Amino acid sequence: MTLLLRALAPLLLWADPPLMLRWVGTGLLALLVGWAARLLLRHAWFTRRMSRFSRPRTRSWLLGHLGQMQSSEEGLQRVDQLVQTYRHCCCWFLGPFYHLVRVFHPDYVKPLLMASAKMTVKDDLIYGHLRPWLGQSLLLSNGEEWSRKRRLLTPAFHFDVLKESVSTFNSSTHTMHEKWRRLVATGETSLEMFGHVTLMTLDSLLKCAFSFQSDCQESTCAYVSAIVELSDLIIDRRFRILHHWDWIYWRTQQGRRFRRALSVVHEFTREVVQKRRALIGQQGETAPKSRDFVDIILTTKDEDGRSLSDEEIQAEANTFMFAGHDTTASAISWTLYNLAQHPHYQEECRQEVMDLMRGRAGRDIEWEDLSNLPFTSMCIRESLRLHPPVQAVTRKYTQDMPLPGNLTVPQGAICLVSIYGTHHNPAVWTNPHEFDPFRFDPENKKRVSSHAFIPFSSGPRNCIGQKFAMAELRVVVALTLLRFRLHPGSNPELGGSPGPVRRLPQLVLRAEGGLWLQLEPLDPAGTDP
Repeated sequence: MTLLLRALAPLLLWADPPLMLRWVGTGLLALLVGWAARLLLRHAWFTRRMSRFSRPRTRSWLLGHLGQMQSSEEGLQRVDQLVQTYRHCCCWFLGPFYHLVRVFHPDYVKPLLMASAKMTVKDDLIYGHLRPWLGQSLLLSNGEEWSRKRRLLTPAFHFDVLKESVSTFNSSTHTMHEKWRRLVATGETSLEMFGHVTLMTLDSLLKCAFSFQSDCQESTCAYVSAIVELSDLIIDRRFRILHHWDWIYWRTQQGRRFRRALSVVHEFTREVVQKRRALIGQQGETAPKSRDFVDIILTTKDEDGRSLSDEEIQAEANTFMFAGHDTTASAISWTLYNLAQHPHYQEECRQEVMDLMRGRAGRDIEWEDLSNLPFTSMCIRESLRLHPPVQAVTRKYTQDMPLPGNLTVPQGAICLVSIYGTHHNPAVWTNPHEFDPFRFDPENKKRVSSHAFIPFSSGPRNCIGQKFAMAELRVVVALTLLRFRLHPGSNPELGGSPGPVRRLPQLVLRAEGGLWLQLEPLDPAGTDP
């Protein structure tokens, strides 16, 4: 027992010394030793099974790479170094708790993402902390439960529904642009993109999901504030190893804040779903044809005639809001940033949009227009490659998974598919850190592996809302270029000229200190500047 405690001491003290001492003092020593013994045996088993994988230098046999996975610019540079060194994959241990295979080459990514959904399980490292918020939603469920929910939710992302959403994308973008014009008129020529665009995507999703007019772009909304707080708290929890256990986390100050924000979000969605179910019951077949996300999933039934329960619908609505607002806001913000950095590509996109809109009386991008923006779409895809909103997805499997090179991922290990690493792998992309939209020219795309570009993941468990996201991206980027010329900006409170941006990988890819652009308004009518 003494040797066991001596082995565990560095790990436990690294995590939270006062808390650990309180545990020991309250009679939990025996329980702790039993738990630790099982943990060490499991760690030894995974270490042996994964010995064929290349392994970067560790802090120790016990701590592994704990503390080396950073949510910072240096963390992304560390991924670049791993990709340069190992090219395909390597193993990674976060103490004795998590055993990962990190994959960043299409040949290794493909068999993992294309595996049957029946053998694919969402792990707790990235997804477990979302469960109190999102429940057993499509994002977090597995097996037959996942298959049933995927079938039931698919109608909510049908082309006919997406067509109706385009008008919402336009109206929310108009609101954001009007706010930008007012701010520029008062002398605020440099604006921070993430703040504005996140409120715009939340505004858009609230309309698409709940038909709720929040006015959150102009005034404070308790529901929106709670979503933002929950996202921040999840990131904070991920990097505190002891907070990964619920019985610890809910006793902390952060856990109590999480519960308070969670109650706001859950109360909002519960009230919407209950009211909407009652309304649909009253209207019956006379219900209007134009329906939002909640309406559609309330009335969808599976092959046995069963629909989702109120609790399941609340979980899916919460997931739609969580997964849809931050990722799309990141994608839009980085696309605008990359076009500001490359004015010749920006002008080519603007000319394409102007040609499309020439002679029109209206101010909106229409559904049919989305397929007529080829170069703008190429720039959006290249931005998604260079600055993917989600840096990685993780999976577990119910059986051993073979990989090229005579490697095997043992059952129960976490497979971390590095989207960022794959998108920046020099064995896959020439000059991977340069912005070059012509990579996505139709002729060039033919020469690239199908799993070299995976911003929405891939395979049976890919992002169900990717067409929704791409439609919103095209609308917002096109309208923004029509109304504003973009230049690199800087935080006016800090002064100085625009400098290099330090990336900040959190739940989505952001920028330290914000992403600032200087906006030059063009003709409000969108005519030739």
